[in-house]
Parts: sequence; C-alpha cells; structure tokens
Amino acid sequence: MSSEAILDEFLSSQSSGVHRSDRRLSKLVREAYPIGVPAMIMKSSTDRLGAASGYSFHLGTPDDLLRLVASWLFTEAGDDQQVLLHLVKRLWKRHGREDVALAALILANLDHARIGTSPWEVLAASIGRKEPAEAILLSIEEILRAGHPPPSEDTVRAWCEGRRVDSHLALVSTFVSFKRSGKIDGNLRKIVSGVEIPSGDSLLGRIKERIEGNHP
Repeated sequence: MSSEAILDEFLSSQSSGVHRSDRRLSKLVREAYPIGVPAMIMKSSTDRLGAASGYSFHLGTPDDLLRLVASWLFTEAGDDQQVLLHLVKRLWKRHGREDVALAALILANLDHARIGTSPWEVLAASIGRKEPAEAILLSIEEILRAGHPPPSEDTVRAWCEGRRVDSHLALVSTFVSFKRSGKIDGNLRKIVSGVEIPSGDSLLGRIKERIEGNHP
C-alpha cells in the first residue's frame, strides 16, 4: 500500500466531530505526520536538522502528504473555515517543521473574503518574535502561489516599523513578489532597505542584496 493510501485510510477513519475543535485537529495532524513515512527518513531528517533549525520538531513528512492532509481538512470543513483559521495560529505556536508547512497551505487556501481576514494579516499575527527565514519564505510563497496579491505598500511600511520579525516578513515578501514579477517599486525598495539583518543570517542577507541590486 502506498504512503498516500495509508495516510488516506487513517484520515478517513476519523470522527467528524474532530473538525469542530482546532485543538483536537492539531493533535490529530501531529499523529498523521509520520504515517506512511519510512522510519529511516524521519530519523535522518531529525538528526540533520534538530533544534538548530529553529523548529520544535522535523519528522521529514513529504510535501505531497502534507498537501493530502490539507485537502482533507478543507473537504471536511466545508463552508465553515473558522476552525481552520484558529488551527493556523495553533500550528505556528507549536512550530514543528510540518506544522509550519501545513499552516502555510491552509492559510493560502482559506476563503479570506468569507471569513473577513487577509492572509498577510493572519500570517503577521501568527508568527512569533523569532522565526527561521525559511519558515516565513514558505508561507509567503504559498500565499502568492494561491493567487493572492502581495502585501500593500502601507502594510510593508507598517511591518518595517514593527517588530524585527515583521520587518523580515516585509523584506522576504517584497523579494518574493519581486522574483515573480521581475520588477520592484522604488518606494518599496526604499522602505525595506533599512531592515536590519541578524548577524550570520545568510539567507536574509542575500535577499536584501538582491533587492538593493535590483536582480530577481
């Protein structure tokens, strides 16, 4: 039986009542992450990344299995997506690598017009005081891939004037939008040019250099 079939069988066996509670869903998806994933792959990922990655755990669950979990969540949620909105914040707080990736998939595909939110507002409210740049990058890429417009200039400016992690969110979102369109507004470049990069953070440093050099 394939990994997808094993995971699908597990998800299909769950009670419909679990979808009424973001707390119960967060526990369930944590159980689902390792299902169908070979133990040696999980051990390898954990050994390689460990605590140094900035995540609370990393099980090595492939993206296709995480997308299967996200699809199941949306199918079972139906038109009521408030529980999924709360689940996004709960997953970010727990902060496993799979949690962050699943939260990105959910956030990007929520019907924000229906529930009265925006993906950028929810993302900024969910992230902690310190986050791996890769985690922020993953969420931004999923949001834009889903067809949402990039954050407005006012939003980027507000982020740059807020917490340091918010300024990094502004920097990375500007860069990803720049990569996708091949151009960057001069005002945006000026706004993010003052973002401070933590010592030793090569990813954020490269992103800032490419924005300042105007190379996607």
